[in-house]
Amino acid sequence: MYTIAALYHFTRFSDPDALRGPLLDLCLRQEVKGSLLLAREGINGTIAGPRAGIDAVLAHIRALPGCSDLEWKEATATDAPFGRMKVRLKKEIVTMGQPDVDPKARVGNYVEPEDWNDLIRSDDVVVIDTRNDYEVAIGTFEGAIDPETSSFREFPAWWEANKDRFHNKRVAMFCTGGIRCEKSTNFLLGQGVEDVYHLKGGILRYLEEVPEQDSSWQGECFVFDNRVSVGHGLKEGPHELCHGCRRPLLPEDKSRPEYEAGVSCHMCIHETSEADKARFRERQKQMQLARARGADHLGTIAL
Repeated sequence: MYTIAALYHFTRFSDPDALRGPLLDLCLRQEVKGSLLLAREGINGTIAGPRAGIDAVLAHIRALPGCSDLEWKEATATDAPFGRMKVRLKKEIVTMGQPDVDPKARVGNYVEPEDWNDLIRSDDVVVIDTRNDYEVAIGTFEGAIDPETSSFREFPAWWEANKDRFHNKRVAMFCTGGIRCEKSTNFLLGQGVEDVYHLKGGILRYLEEVPEQDSSWQGECFVFDNRVSVGHGLKEGPHELCHGCRRPLLPEDKSRPEYEAGVSCHMCIHETSEADKARFRERQKQMQLARARGADHLGTIAL
């Protein structure tokens, strides 16, 4: 059984590069795999491994500057969610491309999962899903607005084009684990929106704590590991990943003529060139050979 820990924390790292090596070395020693991002604004990522290994890595992160109050969300999996460990340096731990956004300064009002339903059902509240279009496609909250953005970087432009629709409304936003809402609520406050709220702990905490019979969630929640999606109680969902475009697929989608394992699906068949597809086929071949040898292949990672 693997323990999965999803985490993020905004703090000030004066030298993220100096933190990378010791963190990566510890993860490797503890047989922990996944992906962690380090930037001057903090840390973000998901890791998986044995219970003792996850505990050791979390203790190390909590000892980093400003991280003593780190929070994280846990789940379990019977199969390894990741095939290798990566610790990367980034300009932002979640890319919005807005240099004036600072979640350490202020964010919207946190709403506990048990209070979320009452808020989003209020007539004067507009609910905005800040995730990417392929995430929203497999599940979202009842009545939520889908900005139809392909990346979080597009959210500010979408808001500028649509803000007049939400005049005199309270704005409630949500995302998978909460990190995108830390930035998007700070952004809206900076744009002069006074009443801004976001779901504390994100969808994952909501699905973990709110009973399904009381839930306003519809569908599954996309996650950035080999589980691909989860539902209520964080039970693993039915989706698989298209390794051509990284979008989630239902089992029946694999029966469509556009689907080729590791190469394409009905959503991306026309998005890649024949040269791309040839490269993907070679990657798929190497993955199959690696599995036959009982070894990991880097192409198996779903990050």
